[in-house]
Amino acid sequence: MIAMQYGFTLPADYDMSIIDRRIRDKGPLLDGFPNLGFKAYLSVHKGEFGSRDNLYAPFYLWQKPEGASDFLCDPGFQALTGAFGWPRVNTWIVWQAAISPEIVAAAFATRDILQTEPYAPLADLRRAESAEAEADLAAGVLASVSGFEPTTWTRVRFRLWKDMPEIGRHTQAYRVGHLSLAQP
Repeated sequence: MIAMQYGFTLPADYDMSIIDRRIRDKGPLLDGFPNLGFKAYLSVHKGEFGSRDNLYAPFYLWQKPEGASDFLCDPGFQALTGAFGWPRVNTWIVWQAAISPEIVAAAFATRDILQTEPYAPLADLRRAESAEAEADLAAGVLASVSGFEPTTWTRVRFRLWKDMPEIGRHTQAYRVGHLSLAQP
């Protein structure tokens, strides 16, 4: 599995109802996309959840790398980049993806990017991150994804929530405008 996220930082005076409408209109187009685990259409308005910017930043969980490749080569992604520019696409090798059957109730998301210390015991980190993702699900989180990126030595912790939890200073929080899921 691969986790993937790109984002667009929009001007402070940008009319975010344009993004909300885009999510509403275009979101269902990815429902059932081949090799998709889920796509969370994420946005946050400047000042909301402590955000310093207006953001549109969808997060994907791909069952197979081909899904990510097919999506990035798709005319829909070309149209997005034509409208908003060419984004940096972050990807992580998924260590654990724990998903509740109630994922469709997701209304909020949080994402933490953590730096991995040089020479850290990766196998131990993987076990700990995987255990935390499973524990998240037991505690009521609707989806918990833990991943690792070995170029920048970062880890991602992504969670979907029904209700917004308390968030830390370095946590990026979002609203979920739409959730596209894998084919049944």
